[in-house]
Amino acid sequence: MTISMSKKALWLAPLSAAMLMLAGCNNSSAPAENAEADTATEAPLNIKIATESSYKPFSYTDADGKLIGYEIELVDALCAQMKAECEVISQDWDGLIPGLNAQKFDAAIAGMSITPERKEVVDFSDPYFHSGIILIGKKGDDLSVESLTGLPIASQRSTVASQYLQDEHADADIKLYDTQDNAYLDLTSGRVRGMMSDKVTGIDWLKTDAGKGYEVKGEEISTNDDAMGIAFRKGDPLIAKFNAALAELKDNGTYDQITGSYFGTSSTAAAQKAVATTDSVEEVMVAEEEAPAN
Repeated sequence: MTISMSKKALWLAPLSAAMLMLAGCNNSSAPAENAEADTATEAPLNIKIATESSYKPFSYTDADGKLIGYEIELVDALCAQMKAECEVISQDWDGLIPGLNAQKFDAAIAGMSITPERKEVVDFSDPYFHSGIILIGKKGDDLSVESLTGLPIASQRSTVASQYLQDEHADADIKLYDTQDNAYLDLTSGRVRGMMSDKVTGIDWLKTDAGKGYEVKGEEISTNDDAMGIAFRKGDPLIAKFNAALAELKDNGTYDQITGSYFGTSSTAAAQKAVATTDSVEEVMVAEEEAPAN
């Protein structure tokens, strides 16, 4: 019995060693195969992005209620670059940051300036646009930024323009509105004397029939909060993905193409530096188009 068992053990030893070697070879290739399978089946990013849809030309709705505008096209290009599935939804301006932090959506893009106050509660992407603010009033009115004391002046609530009014012209009769459109309505009805607005949206409105009797009063006002970015929840890894996609769009020319189609220049710095004066809207826009690209 003992001799037979010993012979059996000696016979099985080489077989066991060979099986172990084969198992080791199979195990060493498994991680690579699994990694390839994971890569092949990796689901695309699904991202919900909120915007405020009355901020022409950045984001607004057409006659059919479809979201269109500069930021919508930019988001489409960013998502295509990331190979992400993105849904863009409309949200009231005041609800953008609260909704973002309540996880109702993953990002917000709505001409939102990167301010210290906002950076306390959300993080931002790299800037995608720069714009100052302007004062709009009726043609022929002697309204000026230097003399707003006691005058009813409109602005959209929780914007850089409204914050500027509150910080620098607290003695004005400041009227705040939930949307730019409602502020324009009170301006044209005579309920307010002027409106403090983002430069780009203000000049776009001056080109409409409703804005024909109005003009920019004085020069563009530049603040330390001219840069616009996409807002995210604090520490969200999506920020790095969007920044990488934005950099790639700038490198491959897509960013310049989109920006140029809306603002007549591929350089957002030109829009920031261009001075809005009391000249006609057409002359202001020509000045922007002729500004050198950076």
